[in-house]
Amino acid sequence: MESMKKPAIRFKGFTEDWEQRKLSEIATMHARIGWQNLRTSEFLDSGNYMLITGTDFEDGGINFDTCHYVERERYEQDKYIQIKNGSILITKDGTLGKVAYVQGLSMPATLNAGVFNVEIKDETNVDNKYLFQYLKAPYLMDYVDKKATGGTIKHLNQNILVDFPVDMPSRQEQRLIGEYFTNLDHLITLHQRKYEKLQNMKKACLEKMFPQNGSNVPEIRFKGFTEAWEQRKVSDIAPLQRGFDLSTTNMKAGKYPVVMSNGIGGYHSKYKAKGPGVVTGRSGTIGRLHYIKDDYWPHNTALWVTSFKGNHPKFVYYLYQQLGLERFGSGSGVPTLNRNDVHDAIVPVPHAEEQAQIAACFSQLDHLITLHQREL
Repeated sequence: MESMKKPAIRFKGFTEDWEQRKLSEIATMHARIGWQNLRTSEFLDSGNYMLITGTDFEDGGINFDTCHYVERERYEQDKYIQIKNGSILITKDGTLGKVAYVQGLSMPATLNAGVFNVEIKDETNVDNKYLFQYLKAPYLMDYVDKKATGGTIKHLNQNILVDFPVDMPSRQEQRLIGEYFTNLDHLITLHQRKYEKLQNMKKACLEKMFPQNGSNVPEIRFKGFTEAWEQRKVSDIAPLQRGFDLSTTNMKAGKYPVVMSNGIGGYHSKYKAKGPGVVTGRSGTIGRLHYIKDDYWPHNTALWVTSFKGNHPKFVYYLYQQLGLERFGSGSGVPTLNRNDVHDAIVPVPHAEEQAQIAACFSQLDHLITLHQREL
């Protein structure tokens, strides 16, 4: 809170005002000097001296698996860009302002061009995790944007960075804040991994629970089902039709969702299609599928299933997901989904009871994914 020089929320027992310091007062910034730049022929796939590049930054850390290596002479060339655990790095070229905190480093390392090494001058006064979290927050790039002149900045100049103001509490309060946000980052990363694991699991299930490459049986199926799936045209299962025109001024009131290419764009007092329904983007955002439980209005930016012809609606939804509608896109510039191409595709279809089992399985998986997404 600028007027009070104190935060609105802080740890118990701290009452002192914070002070503001320039980044150059508390840290030094060094990068690879131009004449030291490396040629790609000098990048090694293995070695004893690691080379960290801005593209190796991942979730506030370094992905060591993507790093290259260099010869010892290149590592020893500049001691100011020799990296250790606890180092704070900032990208100054390409994707500007990405910040990484180095931990888990098991060998000597140096920097490639385009990255600053930020070294704290006095660690008895400045906590490195606090400074990392402060630089990772939006303050730095907001400051750079304000200082920028003449178009989009593609390079983070050191003369801009040195004057960047850093709000500083006591060393003890810094430590608590740094640890707090580090723990929060760790929790976010765990949830991200859970979410991604479930998404990958669903992708694998779509491949294994639907027959592939002309086969008439899936690799994995529920117990008790042995019959071959029937090969049929999509047009015979769940044909698509273009949605209906609707002015955007009419999408502000009502209980019926207006489903557009990228999702629900509003609500209307009337509906054009009885639920449940499957809707996909027709142009621009093609192949993105939406399952609508109740009555709805399919917008003219979308295609919708006109009839399920006795097939389970949720099964059709997952069948279309497995089919991958985006591959039917055509046209230069903004791609368009050609429903006639989709209709001619041959897909395998099981009996109604197996359809219902598959639909229930993927519905539960989607529910878990949604829960983890909300938690994330």
